[in-house]
Amino acid sequence: MGQMIEFQRPDGAHSPAYLATASRPDAPGLILLQEWWGLNENIRATADRYAAAGFHTLAPDLYRGRQASDADEASHLMSGLSFADATHQDLTGALRHLREACGSPQVGVSGFCMGGALTVAAAVHVKGLSAASCFYGIPPADFAAPQDVKIPFQGHYADIDDWCTPTAVRAFVAQLPPGAEIHHYPAAHGFFNSSRAHVFDAACAELAWQRTLAFLRAQLC
Repeated sequence: MGQMIEFQRPDGAHSPAYLATASRPDAPGLILLQEWWGLNENIRATADRYAAAGFHTLAPDLYRGRQASDADEASHLMSGLSFADATHQDLTGALRHLREACGSPQVGVSGFCMGGALTVAAAVHVKGLSAASCFYGIPPADFAAPQDVKIPFQGHYADIDDWCTPTAVRAFVAQLPPGAEIHHYPAAHGFFNSSRAHVFDAACAELAWQRTLAFLRAQLC
């Protein structure tokens, strides 16, 4: 359904991305942010799924073509990513592309794991976004503090998680502005990723999907 494109960043550089377009020309937009594995087949399929649900979906390739096959490689790639550059340049450029090239009147952001942390960062720093839906991600507080989230926010967090631990999630949620929509699931970190059988939880993933669509449609449509 989608295709690889390039969009322009505020600094004039160009970023690769996967774009999946909805059938309605004036559909709302969604920036979809990858896990630490990279812009892989799972993320592209998720972008296609969002497009089929009615959102022009743009997934920036934050690793510029690189993908990880194991956790050590993924950790190395993530550690080499500048969250500030990704947020202020790639995500701001993605927002502009969805508005100007795709004609989306309203744009939201959603992401998983590393992309979930960047979703929070976007909700703090990227002006013009209308909603954020985060899957098991918490950014460094010195870069994006939860109390600075200024747009409607939804969070999906796993109860069996040694990355975004329940203790860390409670502390994060306690600092979010009133009205944030938070959901907890009896599942492991990465439960939405159907390509990783050892953590995927079909029931939790479907529930989270329906909740996300309802949230994004309420905020963007």
